[in-house]
Amino acid sequence: MEKYLNEAIIGNKKMIATFTGKGELQRVYFPNKDNKQYVSFFQTGVKINNSDLIYLHDDINNNYKQYYEVDTNVLNTEITNTYFNLKIIQTDFIMLKENVIVKKYVYLNEGKIDLDTKFFIHSELISDQSNNFVSCKILDNGMLQYAHDFAFSTFAKGYKISGHQINGSKETIKRGEIYDKDYIGMSKDSSICFDLGVIKPQEKKVLEICINVGENKNVSEMEAEVDRITKIDLNKEYSNAKSYWRKYVKSHNGLNLKEPKNSYEERIFEIYKRSILLFPLLTDNDTGAIIASPEVDENFTKCGRYAYCWPRDAIFITRAMDILKMDKETEKFYKVFCKKTQSKNGMWEQRFYTDGNLAPSWGYQIDETASVVYGVYEHYKYTKSEKFLKDNLKMCEKAIDFLKKYVKDWLDIDGIDEYKRDVVKDEIEEDTLKRTGKKHKYHISYDLWEMCEGIHLYSLASIYSAFDCILKIYKILGKNVSDFDNNRLKEEKIQKNEREIEKIQIKLKNYINNNMYDEQKKSYVRNPEDKKMDISIIGAVTPFEVFKPKEVKIKNTIESINMHLRTYTGGYQRFEQDNYMNGNPWPIANLWMTLYYLETGEKKKAKEAFDFVVKTAGKHYFLGEQIDNNTLKPTWVIGLGWAHAMFVIVLEKLYK
Repeated sequence: MEKYLNEAIIGNKKMIATFTGKGELQRVYFPNKDNKQYVSFFQTGVKINNSDLIYLHDDINNNYKQYYEVDTNVLNTEITNTYFNLKIIQTDFIMLKENVIVKKYVYLNEGKIDLDTKFFIHSELISDQSNNFVSCKILDNGMLQYAHDFAFSTFAKGYKISGHQINGSKETIKRGEIYDKDYIGMSKDSSICFDLGVIKPQEKKVLEICINVGENKNVSEMEAEVDRITKIDLNKEYSNAKSYWRKYVKSHNGLNLKEPKNSYEERIFEIYKRSILLFPLLTDNDTGAIIASPEVDENFTKCGRYAYCWPRDAIFITRAMDILKMDKETEKFYKVFCKKTQSKNGMWEQRFYTDGNLAPSWGYQIDETASVVYGVYEHYKYTKSEKFLKDNLKMCEKAIDFLKKYVKDWLDIDGIDEYKRDVVKDEIEEDTLKRTGKKHKYHISYDLWEMCEGIHLYSLASIYSAFDCILKIYKILGKNVSDFDNNRLKEEKIQKNEREIEKIQIKLKNYINNNMYDEQKKSYVRNPEDKKMDISIIGAVTPFEVFKPKEVKIKNTIESINMHLRTYTGGYQRFEQDNYMNGNPWPIANLWMTLYYLETGEKKKAKEAFDFVVKTAGKHYFLGEQIDNNTLKPTWVIGLGWAHAMFVIVLEKLYK
C-alpha cells in the first residue's frame, strides 16, 4: 500500500518520523532527514478477550482524535474502540539526545466488563539493498531487526514479550495468533506481543515502547544498548521534550506575536508556531541543509521525491528563519552547505542530499545559482554582519561570474570578452542540438516548477537580483579600504566588475521588457514561447524587485493572473493548464499574491488571498503543497517548508 500523506511529523536534530492522522508510524529517517528510511510498515493492534486483532490505525469501531501537546513536536493520538469501550492514548516523541522514538500507550477501560488485553506490533523494514533481506533476533522485551548497515530495535520498558513470530505472521496476526520456535531468522517483517493482563472497568494501564535506530554492531553491544535505554526515565524525557520545544517556540517568536483575540487570529498564530516547530525538523544540524519536506513518495510513483535540499527553496526558508531569529541555522546553510555544494564553475545544481552530495537531478536551473547570491545579501539585511559577507564574498563572486557567462551571448553585450568557454554550456547546447535539431545561443534552463525548458521571467528576475545584490555587497564592504586587505588590484577588479554588472543589468531589463511582455495579452508572460500566465511572474516584483508593484504593465499582469489562475474557491493555481496532481491551488501561489497586494497597499485583496491559506491549513496547522479544490483540505505534500516560509514572510509584512 502506498502511503503519501504525512499528517504529523516529530523529530530531533538527527531523526524525523511521520504519522497518519490515525497514529500509524509511516516513516523513520536517520541519521539524516533525507536518508535513510527504514519503515515499510509499523502496525499495532490489540486482541481483547477472544477477539481477532483490532488494528489501532484501522478498525470500523475506532474513533480518532489527534493533537500535538501545545507548542511542541510531541504527538498524541486518542483511539477509542467503541465496541469494547477501550480508550488508548498513544503519545509519540523523539528523545532530544538519543536516537530513540518513544511510543507511550495509556489504556483506559471505560466499559463495564473486564478486558483481557494483548498488544501486538507487526513491523516490516525496507530491505537492505546490498543483500536484499532484513533479519530479526528476538529479545526478552522486544525484537532486533537488522541488516548489514543498521539495527532497528523495538522493545518495551517493564514488560517481556509473551509471543513472537519471525516468519509468516502476515496472516496469523490478523487472528491475534503468533508463534515461532526460532529466536532468530531471516525475515523483513516480524511480530511481537505483550500481555497486558486484565484491565478492569475504569482501570488504567501503561505500556512504553522504544524504537532505537543505529548501526549494526556485535550482539552484546546492541543488547547492552537496549538495556541502557530501558533504564532511562521516559517520563523525564517526555517532560524534557515538551519543555525544550515550548522554549524553542518562545525564543523564536521573532515577530513577537501576542496571544490571539479571536478564532481567526488563533489559526494564524497556530500556523506560525507550527512553522517555527517545523523548520528544525527539516534542517540538517551538521551542514545547515534544509529539505523541502519529509518524503512522500520514495518509489517515484507520482513525483520526483521531496526530501532533498533545493537551493531555491532553501533561500525562502532561510529568509523566514532570519525573521524567526534562527540566524545561526541560516548562516550554517550558506557557510557550510552552499560552499560545499558549489560547482567548480560557480553554479549550483538542482538539488542535493543534506550531507552535500549531489542528489538525483533532471535539469539545469539557473535560478538555483542566482538565488544563493540573493539569499546571502538577505541574511546580511537581518544580521548586519559584514564578516558574514566577507566570508561568503568569494563564493558569491564565483556565482556571479557564472551568471555573467550565462547571459553574455543572448544579451549581445559588448566589452565583456574575457570569458572562457563554459563546459556546462557547451554540453547543454550539444544535447539540445541532438534532441531538437536546433542550436540555441543560450543555456536552456528549467523554470522554477521544473517542468518547462527555456528562458523564463522568474529566472531572469533572479539573475537581475543577484547582480543587484553583489553590487550592494561591494558597496558595504568597500566602505573601508581595509575590507579588501588594502589590495589595489582587488579594488580595481571590483570596480571593473561593477561597471560590467551595471551594463548587464540595463541590457537584462531591456531584454525582459522586449521579450517577456505580450502586447496582445497586455501582460508579462512566463516565457516568450508558450506565453502562459504563471504566478512566478510576481517574482519580478517580490522578492527580486526588477519592477515596482504599481507599474502599469505589472498591474495589467496581475489582472491577467486573476483572470487565468484564480479558481472558484479563491485559491490560485501555479500556471495555466497546470495538471500536476490534478492542478489544484497552491498556498505558495496565494501567499505570493498576498505579498504583491501588501506591496501595493491593497489590504482587502491581500486579506482575501491570505485568508484562503489560513482557512485551508491542516488539522495540525501544517500547510500543504496543494489544496484540494473540492474538500479545501491540504493534499499531496503536507508540511512543505517553502509554503511555511512564505507564510512567515507574509506575516512579517502584515505585522510590521
